[in-house]
Amino acid sequence: MIKELSPSAVYMGLLAAFVGYTASFAIVLAGLTSMGASEAQAATGLFYATLGMGVCSIVLPAVTRVPAAVAWSTPGAAFMAASVALPGGFAEAVGALICCAVLILITGIVRPLGRLVAAIPKPVANALLAGVLFKLCLAPALAMGSIPGLILPVIGAWIVGLTWNKLAAMPLALLAFLVVFFVGVDMPDGAAMGQGGWRPDLGPLTPVFTLQGFVSAAIPLFLVTMAGQNIPGFAVLEMHGYEFRRQPLLRQTGLASLLIAPFGAIPMNMSAITAAMMSGEDAGRDPSRRYWAAIVSGLGYVVLAFLAGPVTALATLAPSELITGMAGLALIPALVGSLRGAFSDPAQTEAPALTFLITASGMVMWGISGAVWGVVAGVLLWLVKQAFRKG
Repeated sequence: MIKELSPSAVYMGLLAAFVGYTASFAIVLAGLTSMGASEAQAATGLFYATLGMGVCSIVLPAVTRVPAAVAWSTPGAAFMAASVALPGGFAEAVGALICCAVLILITGIVRPLGRLVAAIPKPVANALLAGVLFKLCLAPALAMGSIPGLILPVIGAWIVGLTWNKLAAMPLALLAFLVVFFVGVDMPDGAAMGQGGWRPDLGPLTPVFTLQGFVSAAIPLFLVTMAGQNIPGFAVLEMHGYEFRRQPLLRQTGLASLLIAPFGAIPMNMSAITAAMMSGEDAGRDPSRRYWAAIVSGLGYVVLAFLAGPVTALATLAPSELITGMAGLALIPALVGSLRGAFSDPAQTEAPALTFLITASGMVMWGISGAVWGVVAGVLLWLVKQAFRKG
């Protein structure tokens, strides 16, 4: 294996880890905080989520010889950030995270469940994802009305990055964030160490399992993870000509998610954006050796995991509008892509529109979140229209 390591794979792997982390750590923290996590609990969740995708990104590519990069569920974190906290607080959210991990694991074992998820019309699945992302994508605009002096430099840096290279957008936005943070935010001495210092609390939390948590949080989290990350991640590998078996990868990421969920970490899934970086020619001329890029990215994530304490502390000190604004900027490309996919069929626009509106509304009926009702309503309307068209 060592002989197959190339400088291009090392460079692309480190770049993928940096881009993947900087583009979405704010979303993860926003999701954990919205679910009721304290600063210490959010730091623990961020640590294990980063460590989990690091270890998976090392092991899976090494075993499969495929650049099967693993990432945390960014759409899942966005769903949590846009949701109302469960009645049982973060303990109930941890229970939902465990249930979601079990669903991913079962999908890797029971093929019919995977086929059932895949049977959801793609426009409806994209509309679900767009509805989940929409509320958080409004955050940059809302921040412009409340903290324009802090958010406008971040937005400006993001736009500069987009015009240069879309992969540079969030790293430049993060750089601008750090500048405005240290210039415009009062930081007490020692605050960067956080409540737990450099190393967060490594102990598990006591989960609370409820039917409402399973239906309103675990199921939508599972659906957006599958539709927003796993399915596109597999498509990226197939597009680059790699041969692999989906079920074992789902089982392994599901098992990894189950191991870290008791610590408040969001689920693991196949990467889409960073996988595209590590599957292409930039990661090496020989496709059979590009798996090293994924391994290197995993090593990068393991190192970044140990920054969870100070990263969470700095994010806690910053105005919440600035953090959610950063998260919203990172999700705009995903929102655009999901909206494009949602309305790709001119003959079937009402069902995705209904799914999007119900999901984005944030409504809760009979203790069940709008994400679930959005999928149910969209699928039913899709099937009804399809039946009438055939008739």
